[in-house]
Amino acid sequence: MRRHRWPLLTLVVLTLVLLACRFTLPYSTQTPPAITPAARVPAPSFVIATPTPLPEALMEGASLRQQLLINLYDRVNPGVVNIDVVAGTGNEASPFGNGSGFLIDAEGHIVTNDHVVEEGDTFWVTFSDGTIRSAKVLGTDPYSDLAVLQVEDLPPSAVPLELGDSDDLEVGQEVVAIGNPFGLEGTMTTGIISALGRSLPSNVTTGEGTFSIPQVIQTDAAINPGNSGGPLLDLQGRVIGVNTAIRTLLGGNIGIGFAVPVNLVKRIVPRLIEEGKFHYPYLGITAETEFTLAQLAVELDLPTDRGVLVAAVVPGGPADQAGVRGGERVTQVWGRQVRVGGDIIVAIDDYPVENFNGLVSYLILETEVGQTVTLTILRDGETLKIPVELGERP
Repeated sequence: MRRHRWPLLTLVVLTLVLLACRFTLPYSTQTPPAITPAARVPAPSFVIATPTPLPEALMEGASLRQQLLINLYDRVNPGVVNIDVVAGTGNEASPFGNGSGFLIDAEGHIVTNDHVVEEGDTFWVTFSDGTIRSAKVLGTDPYSDLAVLQVEDLPPSAVPLELGDSDDLEVGQEVVAIGNPFGLEGTMTTGIISALGRSLPSNVTTGEGTFSIPQVIQTDAAINPGNSGGPLLDLQGRVIGVNTAIRTLLGGNIGIGFAVPVNLVKRIVPRLIEEGKFHYPYLGITAETEFTLAQLAVELDLPTDRGVLVAAVVPGGPADQAGVRGGERVTQVWGRQVRVGGDIIVAIDDYPVENFNGLVSYLILETEVGQTVTLTILRDGETLKIPVELGERP
């Protein structure tokens, strides 16, 4: 009989032990006591720091600059457009991409990039007030990456933009870009001119090599896909360049953007409107551009550190017919092959030539097809003057 009482006795003892102990459970099913406001822990007090006041003159200057940028945007944005490009026609039509552009006159001429329109068949232009117009391409120039569209019926709000002078620009000068990055219409960014006189490869490659766009402006103003063709402006709101490219590793802006200088625009665009193309003067030479002449002068003991070293002449081209000589042998400079022994061009029409970029700039901006120019060259310790009749770039 006793052994049947042990389980009951054990249960009673365990129950008493449990009741005598207080366990803290991870949660509670009991209603917690109410907390009155008097029982709350007071929040810590913080001392609010008063900013150091800026000098009144500095604040006035900041306010003036802010108003200047606001005013610039209000004046210029009505002249900036978004360009939607459609590829194909009929049932085969599909959106191809978008870019930017800007109005240059009351006749509806819009400047943009060649690469914005080159693959398109239909073009729609959206103005800042939301008005949409169809546009046609009047002319394109892949060498400078410029193109001109025309809209027949401008909305009342559209305002042509003033063109500036890219010869007056300075590194460090503040600039503004307005465009449609990633389709975000009317986006404004600011920055400075980071460098001048850059050379940018064009979209054209022929048997003679790759042609370049001269005197390109480098800026750190944020430029992204969709900004192409939009204006780069000075703080007066004048167009100083056409945003055309960025250098990037990730597809977005890293502070290195490029714009075609406006003086090239003023030279080429009227021809695109009149004829649909620009006729480029042509020398028919290949220059050594892998190194600067200053670098080669040290390594190869050249007679000058300024000018253009002619690597080769195009057979039958203008320079070849005039007697300009290209390089005759290949040597190694810093592990790379360089063709040397050719003429060094130091001037054209007595205008000093600093580098190949400067020579190309002079040809495009100052000469015409069929014009005769005089090259000053250094050859075998002599200075020679050679007249050359310019051809047309093939």
